[in-house]
Amino acid sequence: MIEIQPIKNPPNATVEVPGSKSFTNRALLVASLAHGDSTLTGALFSDDTHYMCNALRKLGIHITENREQATFHVAGNSGNIPAQGANLYVGNSGTTTRSLISYVSLGDGKFVIDGDEPMRRSRPMSDLLDALTQLGVDARSQFENGHLPVIVQADGLEGGKTKLDTSKSSQFLTSLMLTAPCAKKGIEIEVVGNLNTSYIDITLAVMEAFGAKVIHKDYQHFHIAGGQQYQPRAYHIEPDASSASYFFAAAALTSGCVTVKHLSTDSPQGDVQFVRVLEQMGCQVSVSDAGITVRGPHQLKGIDVDMKTISDTALTLAAIAPFADNKVTIRNIEHTRWQETDRIHAMVTELRKLGVPVVEHQDGLEISPSPITPAAIDTYSDHRVAMAFSLVGLKVPGIRIKNPDCVSKTFPNYFEVLQELYS
Repeated sequence: MIEIQPIKNPPNATVEVPGSKSFTNRALLVASLAHGDSTLTGALFSDDTHYMCNALRKLGIHITENREQATFHVAGNSGNIPAQGANLYVGNSGTTTRSLISYVSLGDGKFVIDGDEPMRRSRPMSDLLDALTQLGVDARSQFENGHLPVIVQADGLEGGKTKLDTSKSSQFLTSLMLTAPCAKKGIEIEVVGNLNTSYIDITLAVMEAFGAKVIHKDYQHFHIAGGQQYQPRAYHIEPDASSASYFFAAAALTSGCVTVKHLSTDSPQGDVQFVRVLEQMGCQVSVSDAGITVRGPHQLKGIDVDMKTISDTALTLAAIAPFADNKVTIRNIEHTRWQETDRIHAMVTELRKLGVPVVEHQDGLEISPSPITPAAIDTYSDHRVAMAFSLVGLKVPGIRIKNPDCVSKTFPNYFEVLQELYS
């Protein structure tokens, strides 16, 4: 447990956040499918990318790394999987899990994918398994509950047409898309249910950067031709916009000024648009070659906002909401109930622990302005809960974060970078 100390003076800081988890894990998998060797720079080194790398290595992919230079070298196998079956452990990484389930269908043999208890308990897989079954893949949940462990008895991936429900996670669609160019017949995907398109834009960006062609109609119907070969390349990964949100919110909360280096509002990462939410709350936002700068107001304004496309930052907003001058309403994030934890319930529970009046809805919550009661924050082994609620401690004393090491999932040195705001 660590206690966050309030900042005495408004910060004026420039910080650097690690590479995007979403880009890094997609690029690792695509590079492993490419016809030759690729170099990934600016990459994230965290629990999630560790599990992806370890799984790919166990499947026979040669990957070397240089943590100090934030670089991976990946020897692509032209869409082949050398291992004749494998047991793959994915920790609590949803991106790794879902991507690998489709990926191993290219192989030949029995592949078992399993993770830790929160992953087994809270992350559904059944919609992806149903879509793969329609494509002729023998993919099933070991305990028939739609969760991990998942068994894929692979015999190559022919491809074809499938329907996919994306209501619970866009990662299901990303999984099929990343593997589709290597299917013999390609894959046509009809999307049913709500879809968070912002993460699909990241998937499209990575696939196209490595030479794959994707045709889609309004994100509802995707056609990806088979027999394509990803082309190897040098690929630079941009900073993680979700990680940047905590530092933008810190500026908003403390009337400070914080710049996150090397990040642009033109990024395919939907979460970069969190700065537009902060603008509506009274912040000033500027973009330059150096990065994105947020300057906080004297008093934050209340807001009513649909956060479907930037839902990873909903926790960030919830943490600063009690300090606004009016109610903050967060809507359209029901899908976050099936992430590392039920994030809506986590936000409501921890805010009430801080003495904040909160109304919970199935798809969001309403947060009223309130003085803060010091408390120890339960993190539910969810990195975003830990990072978001640490922001409260920048403003008021007595905020303690349990299990702070859970931030290693995506931002291992988060608390060290947070300290830069005190300089």
